[in-house]
Amino acid sequence: MKLIIGGAYQGKLFYAKEAFQILDGWQDGAVCTEEELADCRGVFHFHEQIRRWMKEESDPMQKTKELLSANPEICIVTNELGYGVVPVDAFDRKWRETTGRIGTLLAQEADEVHRVVCGIGMILKGGMKK
Repeated sequence: MKLIIGGAYQGKLFYAKEAFQILDGWQDGAVCTEEELADCRGVFHFHEQIRRWMKEESDPMQKTKELLSANPEICIVTNELGYGVVPVDAFDRKWRETTGRIGTLLAQEADEVHRVVCGIGMILKGGMKK
């Protein structure tokens, strides 16, 4: 599994497509089905998938583990949510915390972790330094 993290609108998806040569087979975590997730090559907006699982009252940590088991070669692109203003809304605070904890799990399990800022990728784990 490959993990791409970074802030909103930093070019993460473009970077992932180029760095890993995954030009098609992507799903949007904001709208895709679990079946599409299990069969895709990559998912972007994974933080939104986590939100959807929470809204459905599913266990997003367990769902993430199931996804990794079903699709171990997936490339996951997600926003880092912990650098902004702490949300006033309790659900949004819980979502932010849950996304951070899942990001930690993903980073532990990933073969490679890249962080993208202003379209520039930095390898944090695995891969070859460019």
